[in-house]
Order: sequence, then C-alpha cells, then structure tokens
Amino acid sequence: MGFGTSCTGESSYAGDTVADLRVRKGRVYITGFMGSGKSTIGPILANTLGYAFTDVDREIEKSEGMAVGEIFRTRGEEAFRQLERSTLERASAVPRIVVSLGGGTLTDPVNYARIHETGVLVYLKLSADEIFRRVQRRTDRPLLATENGERLPPDELRQRVERLLAEREPLYRSAHITIVPDTARIGHTVDRIARLLSPLIL
Repeated sequence: MGFGTSCTGESSYAGDTVADLRVRKGRVYITGFMGSGKSTIGPILANTLGYAFTDVDREIEKSEGMAVGEIFRTRGEEAFRQLERSTLERASAVPRIVVSLGGGTLTDPVNYARIHETGVLVYLKLSADEIFRRVQRRTDRPLLATENGERLPPDELRQRVERLLAEREPLYRSAHITIVPDTARIGHTVDRIARLLSPLIL
C-alpha cells in the first residue's frame, strides 16, 4: 500500500515493556530482526488503529522495480540504505500511519533520529534461536546470504544471525514498546500492541 492508503495499557506478558511519552505521537514504527513478523503484523495493526500502512522494503521494491536482494547485489548496500532513508523520510511526513521498517533501518543515525522524533517505536523481540528457525530456509534476505544470493550453510547462518542481532540489539532496545510476539496467535499480539500504544498515540 502507498503512504496515503488508509487501513480500515499495561501488559503482563514477560518481556513486554512500554515507555512513558510526554507527547502523544501520530506515527507507529515497527522494528525487529529479519523474520520477526513486521510485515505481517504491521498492516493488521494499522487496520486495528484506523491508520494508514506502509512497508519500507516493499515501497523500495515497488519504486525500483526489483527485489531488495537484487538491489544489494547489483548496486550495493550503501545504495539501498540511501533509498531506505528517502523512503522513510516520505513516510514520516504522513500522519496516522504504521510503518514496518527493515531490520537494519535503525543503523542509520538519520533514520534513528527521525523515527524517535516523529513516532512511537515498537520492537518485536525474538531470540536468536527463534530467528534462526524462521529464516534458515529463506533466500530473500541479502545480509543472511552469500554474495551471490545463495543460502548460507546452517552454522554460518546461525553465526551471522547472532552477530547481527548483537550489533543491532542496543538500537532495538531504544524502542518505546518492546513486545515478545505470540508466534501462534498474530491477532493476540496485535491486540497487545494496540493496548500498549493506546496512551502513546493520537
């Protein structure tokens, strides 16, 4: 969906946290490692809140006419990050929107600042073991593949997941809300996020 497309409290769950914001925000950003469910949960959450929805990676793919992995292979990560930054800048100007971020979007200091200035950040937190289980058969994650886009051997993939997660975890922990997704019941996870967002958004 495009940026203008509209989609029509406290938690007792272990690992769920919520910050106290002084000013309510009109945008919700969803972060987390690859495979955490951002693209699945995002549009359902937007529909629940009555917000518009966009997915940064999907918007880039639509505008460039190629998959994220192909952009990485043909143009390099830096070119992708520039596209990501401009796409996020446009999304952050839209009121009442849920934005699903890429797993590495927060690593750009400009993105990090923009997200924290303009919205509420929600972190979908998974363990390295659970992430490995979810991504081990995927071939569309360029940072979890060889330079030729081929699947990494299991041991190398696990090491790559653990290294990237360790590097990004400090950024993920800056989220206003941290929630451990219920892998069996997506709707239940969305309801929990919506409840935690209630005092933080417009």
